[in-house]
Amino acid sequence: MAGNGKALCDMLANMAHGGKVAILGIPDREIAIDWNLVIFNMLTLKGIYGREMYETWYYMTVMLQSGLDISAIVTHRYAWHEFQKGFEAMLTGNCGKVVLTWAEG
Repeated sequence: MAGNGKALCDMLANMAHGGKVAILGIPDREIAIDWNLVIFNMLTLKGIYGREMYETWYYMTVMLQSGLDISAIVTHRYAWHEFQKGFEAMLTGNCGKVVLTWAEG
């Protein structure tokens, strides 16, 4: 979803057979895709934009409520006022998801 070419290729390489990929991120350059992965794993790629993008939020909510554990991909957590630290972590390229929290305490 981030538009990162390496992330897209890694995701395709790790998708379950018959999986569906919703592509929301806009890459800043062309991305080479290993079409053997797509074809032989029967993957479905779908570009998403506009109103349809918001449906993905509802799907994610259902998956989280069903017990999907995404804690392994969250590598950094900061309070909202430490947002600069979050951007610095992202710019290193050595992080997963950076989460900013608004809750005090």
